[in-house]
Amino acid sequence: MKGCTRRSFCLNVAGLAAGAAVAGGEQKAEAAKKSNTPPPSPPIVELGKTGIKLSRVGQGTGMHGYRRQSNHTRMGFEKLVALFRHGYERGLRFFDLADYYGTHVYFREALRFIPRDEVAILTKIWWREDGPTKPKAEPYRKRVAATTIERFLQEIATDHIDILLLHCLTSKNWETELEPYMKAMDDAKRKGKVRAVGVSCHKLEALERAVDSDWVDVILARLNPYGVKMDGPTEQIVKVLKRARKNGKAIIGMKILGEGKLADHKEECFKFAQENQLLDCMTIGFEKPQEIDEALSILGKYPVKPLV
Repeated sequence: MKGCTRRSFCLNVAGLAAGAAVAGGEQKAEAAKKSNTPPPSPPIVELGKTGIKLSRVGQGTGMHGYRRQSNHTRMGFEKLVALFRHGYERGLRFFDLADYYGTHVYFREALRFIPRDEVAILTKIWWREDGPTKPKAEPYRKRVAATTIERFLQEIATDHIDILLLHCLTSKNWETELEPYMKAMDDAKRKGKVRAVGVSCHKLEALERAVDSDWVDVILARLNPYGVKMDGPTEQIVKVLKRARKNGKAIIGMKILGEGKLADHKEECFKFAQENQLLDCMTIGFEKPQEIDEALSILGKYPVKPLV
C-alpha cells in the first residue's frame, strides 16, 4: 500500500481491533443494563364498587394448597417472605391468602417490611371441617365464624381484612347452608374488620348463585382461554361472568394459567386475561421472583380493555 509502512499498518489494525472491542463491550454493557431493567409495575385499580384499591395483579399463595399448607408455605419463611417482598418491590399491592393454605403467619412476617396501608389482603374461611351444613349449618356456627375472623386478624397482625371470602363453594344452595357464616362476616363488615365479602367458586352452579346473590361483593372465579381447572367451558363461564358484571359484582380472576398446566401458553393466557373485559384484577401463584418479572413483562404488552 502506497505511503503505508508495515508499522503503521499494524498500528491501524490494532486500533481498529481495540475500537471494535470497546464497541463490543459497550453493546454487552447496554444489553446487560437492559436485562436488569425491572418490568412495568401493574396498574392500581379499584375493585368493583368496594372502594378497595389494589394492583391489577396479585400474589397468590395456594399452589397445591391443602390441609393448611401449599407449595408456598413449603418454601419456608425465608424464601416466601423474600418472594412477597420482591412482589411488593415490583408493584404488587394485592396478596391472596387463605386459612386452608396456612399462609397468614407468613404474610405477617412480610408486613414487617411491607406497609400495611399500601396493600390489599384477601383471605378465605375454610368451613368444610366444621361439620354438616345441610340443610343448614347450626346457628352456633356464627360464633365459630366470628372467632375464626378474630384469629385471622391476630395471625396476620392487622386490624382489618380487605376481602374475606367463603372458600371453595360447590353447592347451588350455599346461601342457605352457610347463612351463619355470612351473618358473622356481615357483623365484621359493619365493625370495619372486613371491607368486602364474597365467595370463591369451584362449581358452575355455585358460581351462578353467587352472580345473583345480593350478599356477594366479590367473586373469585376461575378463568383462562382453555377451560383448564375451570367450572365449565370458557365460553360458558364468560357468559356467566358478564351477568355478574351487569349485577355489579367485582370479579377477581384465578387459575389464569390453569394452576401451572398452561405454563407453555403464558402469552395467550395473559393476553386473554387483559382483554376479556371481565376481571377487575387477577391472582397468580408465583413461586419464583423471575416468574413475577416475566408475567409483568408479558402483561405490560397488552393494555387492559375497558370492563363490561
